[in-house]
Amino acid sequence: MGRAGTGTGGAAVAVAVAVAGPLLLLLLLARPPPGAAGDSQKGGPGSARPAPWRVPPLPSSSSQGAQVGQDRRAPRRGDVRLVSEQFSQSPQKLSFYSWYGSARLFHFRVPPDAVLLRWLLQVSWGSSPTCTNVEITVYFRYGAPPVINPLGTSFPANTSVQPSFFIKMLQSNASVNISHPAPGDWFVVAHLPPSSQKIEVKDFVPTCAYVFQPDMLVVRVVEVSVLEPDVPLPQNLLSHPSYLKIFVPKYTQELRLELQGCVSNGSLGCPVRLTVGSATLPSNFQKVLTCTGPTQACRLLLPSPPWDRWLQVTAKSLAGPHVSVAFSAVAALTACRVWNMNVQPLLPSSLNQSCNISTGLMSPSPSYQDQGRNSRLDNGPFCLMSYAVTREDVDVVSVRFRPLDRVLVLVQSDTPSVMQLYLNTGMDSGGSLTISLWANQSLITKNSWVVACVNAASPFLSFNTSLNCTTAFFQGYPLFLSASSREANLIIPYPETDTWYLSLQLVCPESPEECVEAVVFVESALSLVPCLHDCGPYGQCLLLRRHGYLYAGCSCKAGWRGWSCTDNSTAQTVAQQKAAALLLTLSNLLFLAPIAVSVYRSLLVEAAVYAYTMFFSTFYHACDQPGEAVLCILNYDTLQYCDFLGSGVSMWVTILCMARLKAALKYVLYLLGTLVFAMSLQLDRRGAWNTMGPCLFAFVVMVTMWVYRCGHRRQCYPTSWQRWVFYLLPGISMATVALAIYTSMMTSDNYYYTHSIWHMLLAGSAAFLLPPRDKHTEPWACSKKLTCHYQICKNHREELYTVT
Repeated sequence: MGRAGTGTGGAAVAVAVAVAGPLLLLLLLARPPPGAAGDSQKGGPGSARPAPWRVPPLPSSSSQGAQVGQDRRAPRRGDVRLVSEQFSQSPQKLSFYSWYGSARLFHFRVPPDAVLLRWLLQVSWGSSPTCTNVEITVYFRYGAPPVINPLGTSFPANTSVQPSFFIKMLQSNASVNISHPAPGDWFVVAHLPPSSQKIEVKDFVPTCAYVFQPDMLVVRVVEVSVLEPDVPLPQNLLSHPSYLKIFVPKYTQELRLELQGCVSNGSLGCPVRLTVGSATLPSNFQKVLTCTGPTQACRLLLPSPPWDRWLQVTAKSLAGPHVSVAFSAVAALTACRVWNMNVQPLLPSSLNQSCNISTGLMSPSPSYQDQGRNSRLDNGPFCLMSYAVTREDVDVVSVRFRPLDRVLVLVQSDTPSVMQLYLNTGMDSGGSLTISLWANQSLITKNSWVVACVNAASPFLSFNTSLNCTTAFFQGYPLFLSASSREANLIIPYPETDTWYLSLQLVCPESPEECVEAVVFVESALSLVPCLHDCGPYGQCLLLRRHGYLYAGCSCKAGWRGWSCTDNSTAQTVAQQKAAALLLTLSNLLFLAPIAVSVYRSLLVEAAVYAYTMFFSTFYHACDQPGEAVLCILNYDTLQYCDFLGSGVSMWVTILCMARLKAALKYVLYLLGTLVFAMSLQLDRRGAWNTMGPCLFAFVVMVTMWVYRCGHRRQCYPTSWQRWVFYLLPGISMATVALAIYTSMMTSDNYYYTHSIWHMLLAGSAAFLLPPRDKHTEPWACSKKLTCHYQICKNHREELYTVT
């Protein structure tokens, strides 16, 4: 993750961060080019500067492969076979990274026969002094959303994750070029640096909005020559490359490409570079064949090419712009003979299966084993045994696979057993593919292994020569079963949109004779789940959506982190969780003080409000806790809303009570303020001004009444210095400290302590700031007499008269 990108297998991938790209593409842009080639640009037009960074070429282990940004020259305008297309998506506001949901996802679809792909990346932000130049990380991946790990957390056990390809933007504009991109789904993910631990109050701290928008420009070929199997296709290269394609049918075991009769200006030799396949990210297994030898024939052998799709082939002359090169391209396909296990369903009588109670596995009878070996020998050699698999859609991004008509899969030494997993609906790449294999330990000898390979596009069939699970254009995932390890598991987050294959074969590397007559039955559990183990007890699995595309992510709690909330490096212990829950809930009991003071001073409405706040704040924080210390008496959203409403109304009634208004006016303002709080919190309960606005209005009313009394009585109000020293100043100090803690001191680490202190300071300030009781009112007593105005009494008499 510390590098700008990665490359594996037979790929040579190079990325150029450039803003001046192909000339033909620039003619299509509606805006002027951002800057010079290889540079980034910051500021408005005309303020281009040399880029302070450049993405280096990715390391490669082979001379073969595609180049990302390899040929930044535009296709010549004389080549009428090329057309350009542009795709765009609405911009999104970036967020500081805390979990996968805070990253912004963009979904593109590259059309077929594309020879050049260019992403234009643009970032804009406001002109406020708070807006600074930040580092933005942008990830790219073909077939599925990128699996990213900016926080450096650990993944669950048995999880296979490829390093993500990414660039870091330090300027407002950048571009990425990819030659010969694979057609289909491409995903771009962008985010700001990891978020800080500080909890900021919305609308109270100035923030800056960073808006990110990628545009995709594609150059396509409209005239492509079809290369038919075993039919030579004459080609003549001069200044333009030749674009070919060949359809690889299902069950193709091998593809051989050959250039025959190659002549360069009448002399022998073949200065031709043949690029086969499409570029994908993060891994690229594109094959490049350079024919520069004196021989006339040049061959490329591709084992297990991708099935049931068109394979792109590009031939480019290496002899110079005015040198003619002529040759004939020949493609030969080797078909795979398939033994379909579900063609002749076995009868229940012939199965004679018995259930092993101790292991729970179904064990086929010896007659079934003999039938499998005899059928294989009688019909000749097979390249694979195909097991039909049933796909059961359970829910969104949730699928179960199981072998048809049988529980176990027969695994032998000379023929791979293959199961097809259809994940090509376009909505299956947003979950996690889980594969579990296990076998009866007694069936595996000490020197034998069951090797399994999980591949996309085509199965791995070369177990007898290699165990690296590498097909023509894909690096598979290996699994091993042995006598000492009878179970194997594999988790693939965000699998590529494709048909996946699970291949199994029995191998005996030390003593091959032991595997001749051996047969092993393997049980499998194959599924696609939104989140692994539903994110565990300390996480929540959330479905995210972007323009109709659904993908899942885990939001962790209690200090747990990671892709599936399994990283406990910063996790809280159970004791810490209980202590935090007790702090946040029991600190609300301090509201008993303002409740007692209110009842003592005959302020029953205020006491009811404080009791409401104490009750819902206590149970909201009991429900808000992660992990084991959780108690929810109502819906979480309801408890949160009531807690926010009670806190705001408590401050509202306290300030208005200090104003000492007339009873009728005071209760009218109480009711109106509560209705305003209810409306504003429904609009945005986390907005700072939704609470501060009404409280400021109440404060203005209080100050106005105090100033009026000062002028009317010709002395300061309140008049008693003891009231100022022992009540008002401590109450105002506590409220000020509480406001400072709430707005600027809370972080994710100290939240349990600071928020508990906020509860206590808020309750204590209310107890100190409440005005004293009226002189004619006895303590702990309510007013027994209501002032009866004439109109009220008259109405009462009229009512009595009417009733009688």
